[in-house]
Amino acid sequence: MAGHSKFKNIMHRKGAQDKKRSAAFSKLSREITVAAKSGMPDPDMNPRLRLAVNNARAMSMPKDNIQRAIDKASANDGDDYEEIRYEGYGPGGVALIVEALTDNRNRTATNIRTAFSKNGGNMAATGAVSHGFERKGMIEYPASAGGEDAVLEAAIEAGADDVESGEDGHTIWTDMEALHEVAKALEGTLGEPEGVKLAWKPNLTVDVAEGDAQTLLKLVDTLEDDDDVQTVWGNYELSDEVMEKLG
Repeated sequence: MAGHSKFKNIMHRKGAQDKKRSAAFSKLSREITVAAKSGMPDPDMNPRLRLAVNNARAMSMPKDNIQRAIDKASANDGDDYEEIRYEGYGPGGVALIVEALTDNRNRTATNIRTAFSKNGGNMAATGAVSHGFERKGMIEYPASAGGEDAVLEAAIEAGADDVESGEDGHTIWTDMEALHEVAKALEGTLGEPEGVKLAWKPNLTVDVAEGDAQTLLKLVDTLEDDDDVQTVWGNYELSDEVMEKLG
């Protein structure tokens, strides 16, 4: 998703990478534990767990951490996490979907609501925003995986629906149900992906003006910094001109 990938570039530019990395590991561990509890604790027998483990590997999460998170589920240890989706609007009318895994619904709802209200946004009822998005499978590869034509050919061969290629890399979209199958086929031709996940793909995107961009990015940053938030999806586009001015 264009808005999300451009936001990632801004995050790379910012400092405190170690803090971000540690927070990312904590969120990945939580997803692995929940995935392992939802089915078999074996990634080969549990597609959701396989997805979580692959994403953790793509983020260079140590093997021991991954195994610990799986063992936590097997031992029925730790908190029971609930999956919740929040929806809302950010500055400039941008639609946002926030996916969370929480052991305290009230705490998370309060934190999300506060983040929206303090950063020019407001919460919306479930379904108010998501109807403008499609639930899709998303596979990400770096630009070094191959040229645009080569990646497109590999994606078509693997059964993908669409490919978006740019300077930052390639985003391959699939049907939700076909995600694991397509990802496995692509691994044979393009190597290991940077990320494989279920995503919310906007049907239409909104160009964000410079005046709203900074507040919007602060809102997304605040949401992503929350321990309970796994992913933030949006329908925003930021032009290179706006990005440069923010830089």
